[in-house]
This record gives sequence, C-alpha cells and structure tokens, in this order.
Amino acid sequence: MPGPYIVPVHGDEELPTVCDVVVIGGGIVGASTALELAERGLRVTLCEKGGIGHEQSSRNWGWVRISMRDPREVPLMAESLRIWDGLDARTGRDTGFKRAGIIFTCANEKELADHDRWRSNLEGYQIESRMLSAGEFGALLPGSRLGMAGALYTPADGRAEPQRAAPAIAEAARDKGATILTECAVRGIELSAGAISGVVTERGPIACQAVVLAGGAWSSLFSGRFGIDLPQLKVMNSVLRTKPLEGGPEQTVWAKDFAIRKRQDGGYTVASGYDNIVDIVPASFRYAKDFLPALRSEWKSLLFRFGSRFLDEARIPGHWSLDEASPFECNRVLDPVPSKKRQDKALADLMAAFPIFAKAEIAQRWAGYIDVTPDAVPVISDVESIPGFHIATGFSGHGFGIGPAAGRLMADIVTGRPPIVDPKAFRLSRFRDGSKIELISGV
Repeated sequence: MPGPYIVPVHGDEELPTVCDVVVIGGGIVGASTALELAERGLRVTLCEKGGIGHEQSSRNWGWVRISMRDPREVPLMAESLRIWDGLDARTGRDTGFKRAGIIFTCANEKELADHDRWRSNLEGYQIESRMLSAGEFGALLPGSRLGMAGALYTPADGRAEPQRAAPAIAEAARDKGATILTECAVRGIELSAGAISGVVTERGPIACQAVVLAGGAWSSLFSGRFGIDLPQLKVMNSVLRTKPLEGGPEQTVWAKDFAIRKRQDGGYTVASGYDNIVDIVPASFRYAKDFLPALRSEWKSLLFRFGSRFLDEARIPGHWSLDEASPFECNRVLDPVPSKKRQDKALADLMAAFPIFAKAEIAQRWAGYIDVTPDAVPVISDVESIPGFHIATGFSGHGFGIGPAAGRLMADIVTGRPPIVDPKAFRLSRFRDGSKIELISGV
C-alpha cells in the first residue's frame, strides 16, 4: 500500500566531512530544526534514511490546532500558530496553510462543560475560541445531521498540507545553507571525552559538535543503542482522502466517529476521530509500566492486535556495529497497511452526519505510525548523559501543527539561546527522575 503523494526533495550528492549540527530525521520537526539552525548561521546537515516527510509527517490529518491540546503544549502551540502565518513567505513555498477554524463536537452536556473549561488554557493568548450551541453549529455548517449538545469552535486554528510542508521547510533550510541528505541513514554517534564529536552515516562519517535526533517512531531504537532510555511506542492511524467535493464544510471538524479536513484540492482527509490500532510488540512489554496510566485512561479508544508486527520488531537488533548496515537501512519507510474497516466506518458515519459526503469518491488510502510517549507530551530536550546530544520526538499525534515551534525550541536549546517557552515539561529526564507522569485532558 503506497503512502501519500509527497512533493519530492532530491538530496544533495556530496557528504560534508564536518559541520556544526547534524539533524537525524527529515520529518517536519527535523526540517524545522534544520531551518532554524541554518538561519542562525550554523552549518547544518540533515540526514534522512528515506525521503523527506515520507513517514508520519505526510500521513497525519493536516491539522494546525491549539484547541483541545494538553495544557503543557499550549504555549508552544501559540508560538507555532504565529510561525505558520509567515511560513509560506519565509520558505518561498506553498504549505497550504490556512486559518479556517477547527470544531470539536460535544455529544453530551458533560463533554460540553469539559470543553468549555478547557478554554481557560487560552487566557492571555488573544486567541478566539468559543462554545457553539447545537443550533449555532447547524447554522455554521448547514446540511449537518449530526446530533450533539454543542461544540468548541476555535476560528484561529488552521490546516495545512502534510505532503507539502516538510519538503517546503527542508528546501528552505537548504536555501539557507543546510545540506539535505536523503537515503542516508545515520548508523550512530561518535563521542570524544564523553561528548558528541560526530556521526557515522551509511555514506561515511561527519564530524560535528551537536546532534538532534528527530527520528519519530525510530527514535527509541536509535537511543537505546547508545544507552539512552526513551519510553516510546507506536500507534497506527488509518486515513483516506477523497476526490474534490463541492458543498462540504470549510471548517475542520472532529467528532467521535470521524474527523475531517478540507484539502487544498477541494477533497477531504477523513479518519476515525477515536479509534487507533496498537500492535503488541516486544517494546510493549518493556515499557508496560511506563504506559500503564495511559492504558487506563485511553483503553476504550485503543484496538490491540497481536500479529506479524511482533516478529518483525523482535528481529530488529538492539545493537549493531557502525561499520555495517543498520536497521534504518533495512526499512527506509514505515508504510503500514491501513485498516479498511476503520476507514469505511469513518466514511459511513461522516455520510450520516453530512449527507453531502454520499457523493464523495475515495482517491487514496494510507496509514502511519504515531510515536507516543507515556504522557502524550513530546520530548524536546538535551540528553544529560551525552553532552551535545538532543532529542525531539514523541509528539503523540500532535506533531504536525506544533512542528515549526518545536524546531525553534530545539534550536534554542542547541544554541543556548533563551527558549521561546519553558522547556521543562518536555525534558527527557521526567520519565526517570521520580516525576509523576500525568495525562492531562486534551485530544
């Protein structure tokens, strides 16, 4: 099952022998980090084992939202919305960004009250967000048959095109002097006196003073090879896109049974608003204790399955020599088979809620692996045990919209500048320093 169609980025042919920072991973967070660092005058090399944006950065829903986020992410997402506003001009390329608003529907009075309480997280940000009655929702989206108590509507939220955004940012980084290497896996890091002194890629070594690991679902495997304990698991979400459709909602809409976003071509991205598939793999047992609170909180929305993925991951070595092929060269792109059953149910529920979608034609289906942490909050942090090593990963399905600001915060940490927001909530050490791991209400 081929993934979505992505704007191609052709990698540079020449491998630099030395630079200031190597960024591992060509998703939106890695590309944004590379752009930020290059704009600050650093020599940057971005290494991607496959193609730019070919995994979850192009497979997500394309939502750029501050609404219903974990409160710990709100300050960073407020910065990201501001960055998105100027991103097309900054990169000189089309990312498809538009502030079209996002609506979270509420099935009952309890959800309505919970969503209304969530709005207090936006106090002081000058971001419009308001509650809609069922009647107001119907007036805003005529033709809907969706039964509800009301909805949370945030007009400042936006949408963008995942298949365009990471490539646009990566190309802009190259415009600023960064080297972009595709199909060039980083096998590992090299240390001198315990600190970063370089990396070893499949094409040869690169000397550097700092490394940023933005490897998405691969980050825990890479980190573990060098003794860094990063609790991270994968969750699979299935998505379909329709051909252009006249008369559908302009706003992005979330409901329990479906989630939709209008695309730049006039079609829609459609997915289940609730269900995700979790493959049971060896790491599921290794990190079972870390993820127990999340399991208790989210078990109704998680569909566990035991199958071939367990053996596939059991065969992946946890240790490899830097002078031989690494696991990252054996699987360039995670391209899971989508759940047609879940996709078809989401589309059927969407048709019942918005009859206009009975005319929708399916253009493509795909799935992607979301990298999740025990508290569903990302790691954007230095690694205390290895000076010069940094991690930006675990965005737990929230990474696309927040990616540009995550790149800026990571660049602040790397360069020692005052951070745009307090990075304490995103520190890696929170998982092992005795801090209470909490899941806070969001979506």
